[in-house]
Amino acid sequence: MTSWRLVQKAKATLEKERGAVQKTWGGKITICLLYPNSYHVGMSNLGFQTLYQILNAHDDVVCERAFLPEPEDLQEYRDTQSPLFSLESQKPLSSFDILAFSISFENDFLNVLTLLELSHIPSESRLRGERYPWVIAGGVAVFLNPEPISEFFDFFILGEAEEVTREFLEVCRNALSDKKKRGKDDFLTNLSKVEGVYVPKFYRVTYAESGKIEKMDSEPGFPRRVKRRWVSRLDQFPTQSTLFTPDTEFKEMALVEVNRGCPRGCRFCAACFVYHPFRSRSLPLLESISREALLKERRIGLVGTAVSDHPQLLPLCQSILSQQGGVSLSSLRVDAVTPSLIQCLREGKDRTVAIAPEAGSERLRKSLRKRYSEEEILKSIDTLVENGVTQIKCYFLIGLPSEVDEDVKEILLLAKKIRHQILSTLKDQKKRWRLVLSVNPFIPKPATPFQWVPLEEVGELKKKLKAIQRGVQGERGMEMIYDLPKWAYIQALLSRGDRRVGKILMAAHRNHGNWSRALRETDINPDFYVYRKRDLDEIFPWDFIDHGISKERLQEEYLKAMEEAGVPI
Repeated sequence: MTSWRLVQKAKATLEKERGAVQKTWGGKITICLLYPNSYHVGMSNLGFQTLYQILNAHDDVVCERAFLPEPEDLQEYRDTQSPLFSLESQKPLSSFDILAFSISFENDFLNVLTLLELSHIPSESRLRGERYPWVIAGGVAVFLNPEPISEFFDFFILGEAEEVTREFLEVCRNALSDKKKRGKDDFLTNLSKVEGVYVPKFYRVTYAESGKIEKMDSEPGFPRRVKRRWVSRLDQFPTQSTLFTPDTEFKEMALVEVNRGCPRGCRFCAACFVYHPFRSRSLPLLESISREALLKERRIGLVGTAVSDHPQLLPLCQSILSQQGGVSLSSLRVDAVTPSLIQCLREGKDRTVAIAPEAGSERLRKSLRKRYSEEEILKSIDTLVENGVTQIKCYFLIGLPSEVDEDVKEILLLAKKIRHQILSTLKDQKKRWRLVLSVNPFIPKPATPFQWVPLEEVGELKKKLKAIQRGVQGERGMEMIYDLPKWAYIQALLSRGDRRVGKILMAAHRNHGNWSRALRETDINPDFYVYRKRDLDEIFPWDFIDHGISKERLQEEYLKAMEEAGVPI
């Protein structure tokens, strides 16, 4: 029996939305798109909204949504034994043909198991027979490394969904044409012929006595490597907000994606490598999308992995302003901070500008391929303040490869110089200003030049954060925010783990998210994945994915970074 209160809450949420799609079910492929976090977080994700729009554009597809319930609702689901249902029609998730998870962050892997449990669907793929929906996943966390959650999914879509959706749906139509459905194995075999689709059950992993992967073999007839899909011409797929709700991080704003990939090649950045090559949408298309978006909201948020690198960013911002629209950017490159662009942001009511020095010392910035001098950083601060921006956010990483205590002190020194620059540039000394340091542990990611390095020990990360905190205290107008190192440890485990890490996830789920107990309960050593420096010739769990950049090239970048940092391999 489904809780009446939960159903009424879903209907109330729908009433506040603009853009939701509701279709009749008869004779259609039914897909529930799940975001394994709260409604607020999921509805702030442009990729999630884009997929919802793409799927519902097909006349024979019904795509609805579901999210991780709020804590009080989660308890009611469990107390009443209500099956998790979709937002649009309030139908149980078990009645859909396909459950499609969009996973952006590794720390949401655990929420996947919670959602399946609430849906009364077995977590492991091998335990789900023909009567259950097919359970699939995509999203950047998945196409970096799906192996830790491979036991829970029937298949994954690796890469950019726009490129593969049509082919995927065609296989689904054929499989669902018979009401009894084709056999699951038959369906998965046909689906694996679609480039970008990864079916874990057709791949076997062998481990050496050391615990390292010895080899990963595909069954006969299946590709040894799976090519991730990418959109060669972004103009084919305009990407903007289609759903609007006050309950989102970007309320009263329409998001427009301007580009993907990044031309800079920063060695720590996963988005730079897995969204390779760098692609920008054309100015005419972006102006057209923005005009349309301004009919729905009066502010436009321009997003992308390298917004500042769009060659016509300034004309685009000016176009939005000319239509009395506001404009906001997710963050700016230090060398993209120009008076004309900042004036646009100020006129567009963007109160905060974020830049990312990443490291305090030039030595470390050079090894990251963030080759900004201190002088360039301070000049950008000067330009921001001179042009009316007095809320500035600076991103820094700690625990970087080759980092020493002196590098951490350099973060604090640079921050104080930035503060001094703000004060010395302000013409009105009484004007309110704010400098936020966002300092977070560096987490080595798959498919990057730093995939060989370990996470720094949690204890050391805590010491470094405390040292910076002590230095910030008492500095008027300056504050610090950060992620807890213990969560960096879990993220490193989940982002770099192999199939065996799924056992730890199951244990964490059984223990209601108590990771300490889960790690003690299993016979798997998590430090093996988190703190171990990888051998140059080691086989990684994600090596079967072809991202279009060779492992040899990544290794060259890694060795060059260590050489530039003065660290022998």
